[in-house]
Amino acid sequence: MSDDYPDRDYPESAEYQQQSKKEKDPWDCGVYQTGSTRPPKDHTALFAILLAMVILLFGLVSFLSALRVKQFKNNLASQKNADSKGPISMFQPTTEPTEPEATTSVSAQSEVGVDLMPAPAAVENRPEEKGLSLQEIYSNVIDSVVSITAASADGSTSTGTGVVFSGDGYLVTNCHVISGADTVTTLFTDGRELDAAIVGQDRMTDLAVLKVEATDLKSAEFGDSSTLRVGDLAVAIGDPLGVTLRGTMTDGIISGINRDITVGGRTMTLIHTTAALNEGNSGGPLLNCYGQVIGINTMKIGDYVSSAGVEGLGFAIPSTTVKEIVEQLTSQGYVSGRPSLGLRCSSVPYFYQAYYHLPSGAYVTEVFSGSSAEAQGIQTGDILLSLDGKNVSGGDDVTQILYKKSIGDSLTAILYRSGKRYELTLTVEENVWN
Repeated sequence: MSDDYPDRDYPESAEYQQQSKKEKDPWDCGVYQTGSTRPPKDHTALFAILLAMVILLFGLVSFLSALRVKQFKNNLASQKNADSKGPISMFQPTTEPTEPEATTSVSAQSEVGVDLMPAPAAVENRPEEKGLSLQEIYSNVIDSVVSITAASADGSTSTGTGVVFSGDGYLVTNCHVISGADTVTTLFTDGRELDAAIVGQDRMTDLAVLKVEATDLKSAEFGDSSTLRVGDLAVAIGDPLGVTLRGTMTDGIISGINRDITVGGRTMTLIHTTAALNEGNSGGPLLNCYGQVIGINTMKIGDYVSSAGVEGLGFAIPSTTVKEIVEQLTSQGYVSGRPSLGLRCSSVPYFYQAYYHLPSGAYVTEVFSGSSAEAQGIQTGDILLSLDGKNVSGGDDVTQILYKKSIGDSLTAILYRSGKRYELTLTVEENVWN
């Protein structure tokens, strides 16, 4: 109703207002859109109870802390009384340790290869006895350590470290440092930057041999890793995180011997060391207390293994393995007996799978001339879906299956090409293509 006529009487107004004060309308629930019309409850008692509980808990914690301090003081007093009776050493030897005899050379010198010189038994970690200082080790070896940069046609680069094992230009490094590279460049301590040719590489042991055009290089001395003991001094030299930090030395100990580590479908027997290794140390030397190379650094198990992070898990390829592989790579360019299908694979990125509607599998990046794969008509760009009845998603899966086979074995493969699937039989061959 309008209020423009205040003198006009509405008989029901006064009575309605009186009635609404006495009676509550059945539709009135006491709640409006902006909140409740009822008065708030009194929580004073609840707050008082919570405050009392907090005070009680604080008092209990204080009491327990005081009790522990008193117990600690009593234990300390007891320990002082025990010490007053005389010192007790847990590390005092009862007899003088004997030094094992030096081992003989592992094998005769080859025309081009790695010679394992007799490695004297490692000295105990006492500075007054035999062995070189860390400074002497570094100065003796640093000229034999090389920085390596590998570049691919797609513009990607990788860096690592190498070791000179022959003064006429032969270097050893990790296979994963130069794998897939179109050009390899080496940088020496005297400032020379030389292009390197890949002589041979072996993915199973992660070793590769390079050759530069030089005849005046200082070769490192290699020691016999079979004489190592847990606790021996270990020193690593390399380029952690790239050439910027080239020539970095870290030290530690030999933490384990004959560690079987499986990576990418292959199992390698490695030396475990606490000497700090990082990306870029790959291919560099692991040295004993005499400055002899007793391993080639290859990997580190890093923080990705555990959310808490791990340290001291670096691994190196033993020098006995290095000698065997390097000499075969130098003489013939490959390691005898390695299985292969005559092709190289990589994984199919998820983006390409979604964009081009491709299945997951091992993408064929290269087919080697004269191989079984070429004879079966496999082409670059094909996708290998399964091998020997097992699904594959990349080169590591193919490698894992191959390393369980022998030369001459036949494997059934499922291939995808242009929307169609093909079944074919491939023969395992000796890998002469690297």
